[in-house]
Amino acid sequence: MVMRARLPGTSPVIMAMLMAGGLCAPDVRAQSTESLYEPIGHHSGGDVHAVDETPSYVVPDFAPAKAADPNKELPFFKIRLGLSLIGDWTDFSQDAVNESQIGRQENEFQVRSARLSLIGSVGGDYRVSYQVSGEYKGFDTNPEQKWKLTDASLTFPLGSRTKMTVGKTKETFSYEMVGDSANLPHSERVLTPFFTSRNFGVRFVQVLGANKAATFSAGAYKDSWDFGSSTDRGWDYSARMTGLIWDRPDHNEFLHVGVAYRHAAADGTIRYSGRAETNVGDVAIDTGKFAAQSSDGFAGEALLNVGPVSFLGEYILNRTNSREFRDPVFHGWYVTGSWILTGETRPYDRNVGYARRVIPKGRWGAPELVARYSEMDLDDNGIEGGRFKKTMLGLNWWATTRWKFGATWGHTWLDRFGERGESDTVLTRIQWIY
Repeated sequence: MVMRARLPGTSPVIMAMLMAGGLCAPDVRAQSTESLYEPIGHHSGGDVHAVDETPSYVVPDFAPAKAADPNKELPFFKIRLGLSLIGDWTDFSQDAVNESQIGRQENEFQVRSARLSLIGSVGGDYRVSYQVSGEYKGFDTNPEQKWKLTDASLTFPLGSRTKMTVGKTKETFSYEMVGDSANLPHSERVLTPFFTSRNFGVRFVQVLGANKAATFSAGAYKDSWDFGSSTDRGWDYSARMTGLIWDRPDHNEFLHVGVAYRHAAADGTIRYSGRAETNVGDVAIDTGKFAAQSSDGFAGEALLNVGPVSFLGEYILNRTNSREFRDPVFHGWYVTGSWILTGETRPYDRNVGYARRVIPKGRWGAPELVARYSEMDLDDNGIEGGRFKKTMLGLNWWATTRWKFGATWGHTWLDRFGERGESDTVLTRIQWIY
């Protein structure tokens, strides 16, 4: 969740200037921001690499990194810059019931994300990786903050197939969260009530199998360790296991499946809330704070990719340990379909167990049709947080290796306060990822 930015204002102007700079930039070699800085283990194919030759895109942009010179580096020190700039315009249409449920929603522009990252490694034969990221608004900040330190971590190799990360980092739960949020087919996450994006703790990632066909990750986190934290809920734990049960890398065909678990501590109360796949609208479903001791989340995920066509689905069941409300159970799920009309595919990163961004091969980029259906339910055992169903249709244009333009339309049915309200949203997005 993020703070809002309405036109006119300085933030949109800054956003426009930065993006204009990207459009007018010379043809220099930018670094890839997709793969882990130091890939885990070795295998025959499947890591994400920068393309060797860049088409002359119709939209001017930086060229991707050349493998021979991917970093500015010293013998024992490597560093690269990462930059994410995303701007949204959202248009709302509501019926009278929906307005009474969540209030009138105003059309507005938003700087969705402006993130600066420094990623690299230090050492000789044994190298320790580091990542530091600061963000203005964005996917992983809350409404009370404009700027936030989203990542601050060190990663230590433990043998050839295992790494340990210490510091502020992502938890190991939910495909929507562990993946690249800006590069998913759909524009916004929907399962946000059930996970925390970043937390402070220790995380392990292990790659399994001769061809790196499986991953296992787990972590322990404590909110009181975070920078500037004023809370101390206790320990949170998460784990995720993924595997390719069907894999034809030469044909860009695979079936990825995964399961995950998350235990979250509580300080006597818990609250779940979320928007209906939009970031600028008011909260659509909200349990409010209620007495609880902890919660346990169980997730299943699957991604079927056949060349340019893919289907991504995820389900989360969340059981809250509450004596007062007889352990209410909430859940949510979605299915997203994607078709890249020019034949490209999302490359699968075996180091982390999810697919990366679309890399267009032709001058005119890669258009992608996207459809999604999702449901969220926060009603159970006297807790009336509401529930909604939503359909979404969209078009992404991956214009270059960095630029993406998108437009989506969504229709939401919200059941809350004993009534059903309906609304439509049109989201247009422009993003540049360096």
